[in-house]
Amino acid sequence: MKAPVKKKEKGDVTAEYEAALRKKKTERYVLRLYIAGNNPRSQTAVVNMKTICEEYLNGRYELEVIDIYLDRTKNPVDLVLAAPTLIKKLPLPLRRIIGDMTIKERVLVGLDLVPKT
Repeated sequence: MKAPVKKKEKGDVTAEYEAALRKKKTERYVLRLYIAGNNPRSQTAVVNMKTICEEYLNGRYELEVIDIYLDRTKNPVDLVLAAPTLIKKLPLPLRRIIGDMTIKERVLVGLDLVPKT
């Protein structure tokens, strides 16, 4: 016989939500930015990602920049088909963002730092 499912109280839901927000603010991000050579689009992507990381993830991120022309060891693992591509390895879920990261809102949604509107 199954035990009846207890309905959560409003205070319980609020406490769970606040705990999730606190965890979100302390989670460590592991990011890989794949670029293709030293061209303006690649440089823009690197500058934009460093700016976003410092503003929103200050002290709790690892950003690895990988030039697919120079380092071919990691590309097969992440299956990068276009560059620049940002891969959010952690926290899960894994996400991919393609482009030079100039649309800040798109990057923030992709990193789960702001909700999708």
